[in-house]
Amino acid sequence: RPAMPPRRTKWPRTALLGGIAALLVSLVVAAVLASVLTRGKQEVGAHMLKWRDRGTTRSLQEVMLGRCYSYVAARQPALGDKDCLKIWESLKQAFVYKNPCNITAEDYQPLMELASHPIPCNKSLFWSKTNDLVHRYTKSNHNFLTLEDTLLGYMADRVSWCGDPSAPGINYESCPKRTECESNPISVFWKMASKMFAEAACGVVQVMLNGSAEAGAFRSSSIFGSIEISNLNPDKVSAVQIWLMHDIGGPQSESCSGHSIKMLKGILEERNFKFTCEENHR
Repeated sequence: RPAMPPRRTKWPRTALLGGIAALLVSLVVAAVLASVLTRGKQEVGAHMLKWRDRGTTRSLQEVMLGRCYSYVAARQPALGDKDCLKIWESLKQAFVYKNPCNITAEDYQPLMELASHPIPCNKSLFWSKTNDLVHRYTKSNHNFLTLEDTLLGYMADRVSWCGDPSAPGINYESCPKRTECESNPISVFWKMASKMFAEAACGVVQVMLNGSAEAGAFRSSSIFGSIEISNLNPDKVSAVQIWLMHDIGGPQSESCSGHSIKMLKGILEERNFKFTCEENHR
């Protein structure tokens, strides 16, 4: 009787089918997990409040800490006792996980106390509608300091931030404009910082205004008109000198005898400040 050929076993095929089934299960589980995670991210994004201004500056912590350390080391070594990390944490606590339309002065009070420092007499320089010009001036002439030349102003200049009740607590996509809500993180911060800067002024203070501005050189609704003037201390400030700047070859909308300058003069003299005004071309 001839020998029968060996019977082929089924286990390799069974193992192969089992492996394919396991792979399919793994792929299904991975797809489900990816869907859940993606949906979770989308839900966070969907719940984040949407506004019309730019969002929080990327790497805000690194920017703020870098500026703080740089300022203390290069500009004001006398402020070596300032704790930049505490200053950053205090700023963060003022807005993170909060509705950006419900920020208060109290939120920033700890920050103001941590970052404040004396301003030498006769060196305070206020401004309105002359941003680029005034800072080109103080960059080359260190006899005067604007708010942006103080520690707080230097750290926050041209930076934006706002929080959100949803995770991660900071909105990097959008922040509210002042027209959307008055009590937003940036507006409240600059009002507080401006108030503190004005309170620290002493001696003769300077104010650089734009004499070519069509709406007038002085506006009572500006930060200078609405906050800084009222917080100058007549017991510390002896006089206010106005620098009225005109564009070379451009319109001279107002002179030192113009309507808004007369209004400013009246406000200052009513508070017992001496007043002078001089016109310059830029």
